[in-house]
Amino acid sequence: MGFTHVSLSSEAMPMVRIVPRGHTACADAYLTPAIQRYVQGFCRGFQGQLKDVQVLFMRSDGGLAPMDAFSGSRAVLSGPAGGVVGYSATTYQAEGGQPVIGFDMGGTSTDVSRYAGEFEHVFEASTAGVTLQAPQLDINTVAAGGGSRLFFRSGLFVVGPESAGAHPGPACYRKGGPVTVTDANLVLGRLLPASFPCIFGPGEDQPLSPEASRKALEAVATDINSFLTNGPCPASPLSPEEVAMGFVRVANEAMCRPIRALTQARGHDPSAHVLACFGGAGGQHACAIARALGMDTVYIHRHSGLLSALGLALADVVHEAQEPCSLPYVPETFMQLDQRLSRLEEQCVDALRAQGFPRSQIHTEGFLHLRYQGTDCALMVSAHQHPATARSPRAGDFGAAFVERYMREFGFVIPERSVVVDDVRVRGTGCSGLRLEDVAKAQMGPPRVDKMTQCYFEGGYQETPVFLLGELGYGHKLQGPCLIIDSNSTILVEPGCQAEVTETGDIRISVGAETPGTVGAQLDPIHLSIFSHRFMSIAEQMGRILQRTAISTNIKERLDFSCALFGPDGGLVSNAPHIPVHLGAMQETVQFQIQHLGADLHPGDVLLSNHPSAGGSHLPDLTVITPVFWPGQTRPVFYVASRGHHADIGGITPGSMPPHSTALQQEGAVFLSFKLVQGGVFQEEAVTEALQAPGKIPGCSGTRNLHDNLSDLRAQVAANQKGIQLVGELIGQYGLDVVQAYMGHIQANAELAVRDMLRAFGSSRQARGLPLEVSAEDHMDDGSPIRLRVHINLSQGSAVFDFSGTGPEVFGNLNAPRAITLSALIYCLRCLVGRDIPLNQGCLVPVRVVIPKGSILDPSPEAAVVGGNVLTSQRVVDVILGAFGACAASQGCMNNVTLGNAHMGYYETVAGGAGAGPGWHGRSGVHSHMTNTRITDPEILESRYPVILRRFELRLGSGGRGRFRGGDGVVRELLFREEALLSVLTERRAFRPYGLHGGEPGARGLNLLIRKDGRTVNLGGKTSVSVYPGDVFCLHTPGGGGYGDPEDPVPPPGSPPQPPSFSTRGSVYEYRRAQEAV
Repeated sequence: MGFTHVSLSSEAMPMVRIVPRGHTACADAYLTPAIQRYVQGFCRGFQGQLKDVQVLFMRSDGGLAPMDAFSGSRAVLSGPAGGVVGYSATTYQAEGGQPVIGFDMGGTSTDVSRYAGEFEHVFEASTAGVTLQAPQLDINTVAAGGGSRLFFRSGLFVVGPESAGAHPGPACYRKGGPVTVTDANLVLGRLLPASFPCIFGPGEDQPLSPEASRKALEAVATDINSFLTNGPCPASPLSPEEVAMGFVRVANEAMCRPIRALTQARGHDPSAHVLACFGGAGGQHACAIARALGMDTVYIHRHSGLLSALGLALADVVHEAQEPCSLPYVPETFMQLDQRLSRLEEQCVDALRAQGFPRSQIHTEGFLHLRYQGTDCALMVSAHQHPATARSPRAGDFGAAFVERYMREFGFVIPERSVVVDDVRVRGTGCSGLRLEDVAKAQMGPPRVDKMTQCYFEGGYQETPVFLLGELGYGHKLQGPCLIIDSNSTILVEPGCQAEVTETGDIRISVGAETPGTVGAQLDPIHLSIFSHRFMSIAEQMGRILQRTAISTNIKERLDFSCALFGPDGGLVSNAPHIPVHLGAMQETVQFQIQHLGADLHPGDVLLSNHPSAGGSHLPDLTVITPVFWPGQTRPVFYVASRGHHADIGGITPGSMPPHSTALQQEGAVFLSFKLVQGGVFQEEAVTEALQAPGKIPGCSGTRNLHDNLSDLRAQVAANQKGIQLVGELIGQYGLDVVQAYMGHIQANAELAVRDMLRAFGSSRQARGLPLEVSAEDHMDDGSPIRLRVHINLSQGSAVFDFSGTGPEVFGNLNAPRAITLSALIYCLRCLVGRDIPLNQGCLVPVRVVIPKGSILDPSPEAAVVGGNVLTSQRVVDVILGAFGACAASQGCMNNVTLGNAHMGYYETVAGGAGAGPGWHGRSGVHSHMTNTRITDPEILESRYPVILRRFELRLGSGGRGRFRGGDGVVRELLFREEALLSVLTERRAFRPYGLHGGEPGARGLNLLIRKDGRTVNLGGKTSVSVYPGDVFCLHTPGGGGYGDPEDPVPPPGSPPQPPSFSTRGSVYEYRRAQEAV
């Protein structure tokens, strides 16, 4: 009776941050009982039930644990962790300590990791949409494995993220599965069916079927060749082998992206690493991956197909002890820190001794989780390389270790800020002492060729010898191309590469330089897909650099920033999946600067802008633009830009988000076109003067956080510099003409996808006898109408989006610059296309946008706009999606809350309900459409700001009723502990989020202030009010609209009417889930 297992978050992971700790406890409570049942069943299969036998399990942190200490939250990455332990104990040692990139390619995904002498741990990561707060090895996953499905979409070769899974599996499994990467390798001759057991087909007694793979690829090739012959740039048809080769190359590029993120984005050169390949499919792609990354050595262990299992045998037993601390790192606390470390060390030693380890085999290491006061970025540091000094704890100089690590990670330190200890941790290791013996045979004559086969490479089929790994001896050298077959893996040695058998029986491949390609400027769909990945990777890595080097909570923790690459005309080429409201607006900003400055732009210049008439969204969003020059060119060949929300840039209220501003100058510092860096020199004095300038305006203040402004601007410059470096590498590899040509091809591809969508939508309406013009109208809470008519030209696949009839500019701050509407439109077009496409300038080519001058969507240059960015933008999205009947209205608001006084300032946006659509219920408690930022963890919020979070829960029943119901909003209550100024900037407090096709509207939002004496006041949608200790602010956010008649039969909760045949999984899915999180 009762519960057999209870998980306590304080035991599962005793670290600050209640949300990930709560997720961790939930995951632990869900997984641990299942694991315990499995372990008990496993033990019952042995005589004596293994009571006197030590049974150990691998944990996500790379250490072994006894079965009674093996819990679900620590087991999620146990398999991949075994692989990291395996290559760290084999490849790293064999290659003399050269840093290693682990490349573990399996059936559904590929895991990449790095080892440079010590395990790289993270303490918070998202898995299957659940944030786990537990020590785990830093392993990045991309949804490209042997079972990843292959598609041709709008001129692009697409690999994954959908997977065929184990059932039905790839087409060659003979179960009617889709075409996959495995099928492509089979058609290319890189897999030999005779090397696989006969376990395929309905009866699981047949061999792999190359015929099924070829048939599936021929079907894809037919679609591709139809596109090539009838498309905008007619080209020669491709054979099934050329199609297969194209998909393999695209898959390789997809797998290179997380490796670049793991190296280049952290300041490491990928070419300085050894590539350790393992997993069932890793050996087939090893040479190509290494070449693409500039690596010259690939190391493949003789048991590469089983290396994760081998890592279990080589791992040490680990016991960890940890507790929260919250002490300043100052001499007065050093004794207490030493005592805590000693106590935790005793716990680890006692636990390992109880498992039979003598003290001589037990190693302990102490860690402090340190951060600068006022920041959210804590680092877990050890002092093993920093002996104790007179001004440090006896356990070591953790302060010096922290400063060194912070400088290495982020490129700067903050000496004027004190350091805080968040947690104390000790990791105890019981050394197993197990090591692999050398098993390679001495070389006995030349290697024996088992058979000859035909493999397809860039130049066509080549005679390829096949060797059996078990028959090779130490010193044997094999020239590529060749195949090396083992019972668990197939290794492809490509032309120009040479494999050598090491003294341990492993394979070391020397990767020859890639043969200079003949990539021309003419459109090739294979290279188009590769360039799409490369352009996207540039923006992604810029974003990682910005997040790493920024100091403010808004950028580093809330992720309120965007990075993008632009062409020489300022048109958007690629952007990382950051903030939707920034997308189209950043393009307008770059194009304004090009027109404004003309030739007055030189190498070493970096621009700063935020003015609405220059493509700005609102003043706190500062955009930093850097031109990319190239030798022999007089004008920039590309531009890179980063936009980040700064918590304060002056104005009439703290946080620079005033609810009642009526003029632009009241909202903070204004930059039309400012040279932030000139001739390579950061203009600190001039930008400081500009940021303080609002203080000269009556009732306004200059920036209240100059240090953070300057630090974040430097971080944006650094992010842009990374983009310039990566663009330069790309041009150096392919040539400027080719890169710029494919920039145009990528934009044309996005244009094609939008035209196809508009034609399909128009044809659907025409087939039902409906007009080709659709319209929608909604109102802001002040009554201002947002009107839209869309006329679709079916023959051209184009459309006119006409906002005529929209209300005039308002005497307030709901005015939205024209760039905001373009951002909303490009976002909606991407959603309506319904699949991954390059999101760039090309999306807007098929559309003409009509916006009345002087309207709320194209106001005068000096109009207040802070609310237009965060509120009106959401209403524009609702109107566009409503016109197309795509989904009901979402909450239509970002629920902006700002809190400040003389010594602190805080800003947050709060989630609500999403609108339902044809086949799905609206999500509850999420950000939607134009924002996807995170909210501050309650424990962080309460520890750093004078508030107590009393409630944060779903507002049940606030979603509109319908056949598919709208998502619910949330209720959030803040109790104030100090006097402060509270500002709220919200919408949907008068007009409810509409439903569609009979669906009911969602509930309005509500802002209440409950005074200490019990009096309740409705604050309305936009106000600033003084609050005092004991007052409570209660925020009710709107729900989403419903879709369809509520009286229609409702499908089972949470399940769409037609579930997809193959589940989306992998890193793309995880990233989207993380973006949708509150």
